[in-house]
Amino acid sequence: MEQSEVLKRVIGILTEAGEMQRHAEEDDGGGDPDAGGNMVTTLLNETMPHIAIPSDATVEEMAALVGREVGGAVEQLVGAFTLAFIALAQIHDSGQEDVTSADVLQDLALRAEELSSGDEGPEGSEGPEGSEGPL
Repeated sequence: MEQSEVLKRVIGILTEAGEMQRHAEEDDGGGDPDAGGNMVTTLLNETMPHIAIPSDATVEEMAALVGREVGGAVEQLVGAFTLAFIALAQIHDSGQEDVTSADVLQDLALRAEELSSGDEGPEGSEGPEGSEGPL
C-alpha cells in the first residue's frame, strides 16, 4: 500500500474515532465500542505483508524474515499516525480556536490526495505553493 493511502486510512480512523467520541459524549456511552477496533484490524490486515516462512526455517531466520517484511509496513503506519499527530498538535499548540481537529484532518487528507496524484513530488516536500491550510 502506498504511503498516501496509508495516511488517508489513518485519517479515516482518527476522524471516525473523533465522531465516536462526540456521539459517546452526546449519548452518554452510545455507539459501537468495537467499531474503532474493527477499522484498525482492517487497516492492519491490508497493510501487513503476507509472509511465507519455509518449513525448515530456524527461529532466528523466522524472526529476521518477519522483522524485515513487517518493518516497512510498521514504519508506514507509525509515519502516518505521527504526521497526523504533529498536524493536530501544531494547531492545538498555536491556540487557533477557529480550527477544529476535523478541519486539520480534512486538510491533511487533501494533501495526501495531492501526494497520491503526484502533484506534490516526494513525500518530504512542502505543500502546494501558497497553501494556507492548518499544516
